Amino acid sequence: MNQLQRIILYLLVLIAGAAWIALSADTGAATNEATSAPQAGFTAPDFTLETLSGETYTLSSLQGNVVLVNFWATWCPPCREEMPAIQKLYEEYKDQGFIVLAVNSTIQDNPAEIPAFIEEYSLAFPILLDKSGEATRAYQIRSLPSSFFINRLGIITEVVIGGPMSEALLRTRIEEALK
Repeated sequence: MNQLQRIILYLLVLIAGAAWIALSADTGAATNEATSAPQAGFTAPDFTLETLSGETYTLSSLQGNVVLVNFWATWCPPCREEMPAIQKLYEEYKDQGFIVLAVNSTIQDNPAEIPAFIEEYSLAFPILLDKSGEATRAYQIRSLPSSFFINRLGIITEVVIGGPMSEALLRTRIEEALK
């Protein structure tokens, strides 16, 4: 191989290496999404969802209240198990500014079963339908139930993945957030 062929080979290898680096470079988009899961100490991602009756709730409009955002589905046994405690404590603390937004992961559930679920547990707090998965994606929900306690400033104070949450745990987190 003569010197000119060697230079051309090195240039081709250099160009191929530069192309490989450029094409395989991480732009950061996937990394940012993966590392930005809502967590304690950070502002809760905002969402706007509707109830079965078409009433609209926007999380950011509830600032000044303590909010429990609970992601659930009718088929989820731990969700069913924790609902009576959530309802009981909602009734107990709602006059102190405690709000429950029960976000049904509608993209993973049968919406026809929601009314019976609400009636079975006598739920009085808003049941929101995440039909498009907007809130599920914003909160990066991978497991049901998943709960986010949000203080009066809109900051997440506690994240509970899985369940069921006990009444004692709920009471402690609610009282801490109400302070």
